[in-house]
Amino acid sequence: MVFISAQRAFALLLSMFLCVLPLHLQAQNAQHTPLLVEQSLQVVVGSHEDRDRNLAIFEQRGKTDVVPALIQALRFQPDSARLRSTLVSLTGQPDQSWGDWMLWQEEHPEVKPFDGFDIFKARVAQLIDPNFADFLFPGVRHSIRLEEIAWGGVQKDGIPSLDRPGMIPARKADYMHDDDLVFGVSINGDTRAYPLRIMNWHEMFNDVIGGVPVALAYCTLCGSGILYETDLGDGKEPLIFGSSGFLYRSNKLMFDRRTHSLWNQFTGRPVVGTLTGTDLELKTRPVTITNWEQWKAHHPKTTVLDIDTGFRRDYGSGVAYSEYFASPELMFPALVDQSENTAKSYVFVLRIKGREQAWPLSKFRNGQVIEDTIDGQKVILIGDEKTRTVRAYAGNGDVFSLSEKSDYLESNSGRWKITEDALVLSDGRKLKRLPGHISYWFAWNNYSQSGAFAN
Repeated sequence: MVFISAQRAFALLLSMFLCVLPLHLQAQNAQHTPLLVEQSLQVVVGSHEDRDRNLAIFEQRGKTDVVPALIQALRFQPDSARLRSTLVSLTGQPDQSWGDWMLWQEEHPEVKPFDGFDIFKARVAQLIDPNFADFLFPGVRHSIRLEEIAWGGVQKDGIPSLDRPGMIPARKADYMHDDDLVFGVSINGDTRAYPLRIMNWHEMFNDVIGGVPVALAYCTLCGSGILYETDLGDGKEPLIFGSSGFLYRSNKLMFDRRTHSLWNQFTGRPVVGTLTGTDLELKTRPVTITNWEQWKAHHPKTTVLDIDTGFRRDYGSGVAYSEYFASPELMFPALVDQSENTAKSYVFVLRIKGREQAWPLSKFRNGQVIEDTIDGQKVILIGDEKTRTVRAYAGNGDVFSLSEKSDYLESNSGRWKITEDALVLSDGRKLKRLPGHISYWFAWNNYSQSGAFAN
């Protein structure tokens, strides 16, 4: 997500809260609102006297069910000594920042919020943006912890999706540089390139490629662009997705415009809202990251996203997120095991039959072929760390190696041509492409360790 500095955003938000909240509280019938909700709201946006009085009540009460609300309050009042001391008193933990409290909360699912926390969460969200009522409201169904949902610093659609964007022939794309990275997609002979320098500002496109409705869900924070089919096969129009403005463990929560359910970008499943609890899981399609020079060389008839998107943005190479991409630090809290890789090391992620595996992109330095097995399925990975490119194919038991001839592999069966759809032997035999994607290590590690892929 691209947004103004955290300190400035929080200061603006807090001033807005102080002006607006009393009107909201006056409009509510107190007898219909749980007392803990009202007291927690006063901690977030009430006067100093109201805040301190309610914190004293919480501390005397001695129960941890208010801790999730206090952690959210700390986001907007990081310098409140009384708030920080109350958190310390209730949990026995040392004083720490909001981000560290979020990590502690992720590690302690046994700390349950009070009944009515969904009301509290919804009220605070609606003060940031009234349109957030589409996503969070009293009684909303959810399969992830509401207390772990964090505001990303923008409003609903603050990062606008590109819906059926204009495409131009490669020869007319004079704005492109050879080393610009692109998301390359080819479906039923329809071959297209979506430059990351543009997608960094939009994080989502909804399009029809080769007759197939798809959406690219791109989370810049976790370095992951996943191509999903959006036709659910229910006889209704394909889903159209947008960016909600919310995050979960430093991963964007996208939403569909039909039901306004929130979806996990990384798993393709609805996690908050009407569709939560169903067996829906979006089907993935292969997508390739590579540089423009290689993509257009392999696909001279490709089209590419028109830089005239209808939005005013600086689409220059390396402009959006330059500081974040260059830093080893995360922008939002998420637990990660760094014993194997650093948090923002790139990995290639592949999921087959509910099983998942990741390979560090460093293993593809100078171009490599890796053969492996996932749940009994042999896989062939062809990659190049420099261009962040990995393609995966189903294996057949052959041993493969790079060919002296570009775009081919050699095996004991012969020479195989590398295409976006399959490895193709001269006699017509094919090994199908598998739909993997690139990601930062922390994103895959967090979800794989939590069992999110299996749920």
